[in-house]
Amino acid sequence: MDVVRLRDEYIKLGQALKAAGLVGSGAEAKEVIVEGSVKVNGETDTRRGRKLYAGDVITFNGEEVKIEN
Repeated sequence: MDVVRLRDEYIKLGQALKAAGLVGSGAEAKEVIVEGSVKVNGETDTRRGRKLYAGDVITFNGEEVKIEN
């Protein structure tokens, strides 16, 4: 499981996908989120601006990324 470390209180879902290297651009992040390919804490989320906090887990394309402080 990869880890994305928070610089602030939260990170938005699209930014987290880019930070983890799961997508190459913001446009790609938006596309995969809107089409329902991304899960947050086990549930599909289609909001690119979804705020993620420490302890949240993103799942995309068979990979998991945990958000940590």
